[in-house]
Order: sequence, then C-alpha cells, then structure tokens
Amino acid sequence: MNKQIQTELEAAVFRRLVSHLQQHTEVQNIDIMILADFCRNCLAKWVVVAATEQGIGMDYEKARELVYGMPYSEWKDKFQIEATAGQLAAYARKQDMKEGN
Repeated sequence: MNKQIQTELEAAVFRRLVSHLQQHTEVQNIDIMILADFCRNCLAKWVVVAATEQGIGMDYEKARELVYGMPYSEWKDKFQIEATAGQLAAYARKQDMKEGN
C-alpha cells in the first residue's frame, strides 16, 4: 500500500469515528475516558497538534466543533449530563492504575 492510499484510509476511518461519536451523544466523554483513555476533547486536541505540525492554524474550539459537529457549548447544553458517583469513582480508579497506585 502506498503512502497516499494509507493516508486516505486513515482519513476515512477518522471521519467515520467522528461521525460515530456525533451520532452516539448518549455516550458521555467520561464513559469513553474510563474505557479507552481518550474522549472527544482528546481527539480535538490531536487535531490541533496535527494541524500545527502541518503549519495550519487551528484553534482548540474550532477543532472541538469539527469533532462534536457543533460548537462545544451547544453540545454540552444538549447532551452532556452530570457524571455519576460511579463514573467518577471508575475514572479515579483508572487514573490511580495509570499512576501505579
């Protein structure tokens, strides 16, 4: 496989992942963090890093809009719910495991 085809496949997969996350608003970022150690905000940060590496100006809020499919504040108002005690405890355990505690 040549580099161009690989890049096109990776881009298609990224678009599909972002679309999947946009369609599944019931999945909260904390759920993704607990299971996969990344979330929509992480993806946005990675977009900013990739753009910067290519010499393209991209601010974090624009990157989040790309990932969320709308301004983050709008997504948060529509779909984000307060994390439960169980979610917060699971996230804390995950962080402790990462730190070796």
